[in-house]
Amino acid sequence: MTSFKELIVWQKGVDLSVKVYALCKKLPTSEQYGLSSQMKRAAVAIPSNIAEGYRRNGRKEYCQFCGIALGSAAELETQLIITSKIYKQIDTKPAIDMCTEVQKMLHSLIAKLRN
Repeated sequence: MTSFKELIVWQKGVDLSVKVYALCKKLPTSEQYGLSSQMKRAAVAIPSNIAEGYRRNGRKEYCQFCGIALGSAAELETQLIITSKIYKQIDTKPAIDMCTEVQKMLHSLIAKLRN
């Protein structure tokens, strides 16, 4: 692989970020500096850390950055769950499902990098 952009997990992370931005538009403006801001930051951190780790100095650092991406994905999942409980009219399930898929892919990538 010559670029992080070829990684399916990175591509899905970017798609998840786009989905989260669209979902945040449905939140009330009072959430602009609350849940909306936190979810956008966590979502963007996922593919960003995958990309940064890919360009680092070796497997150990790459694995570390994938772990950070995994943490951001867990943070995002938590925020999506909170959103679903507060704003029941907003369908967060597609984003939660995609976030779960990205987490599984990151677990697999980290396991491969460790071996």
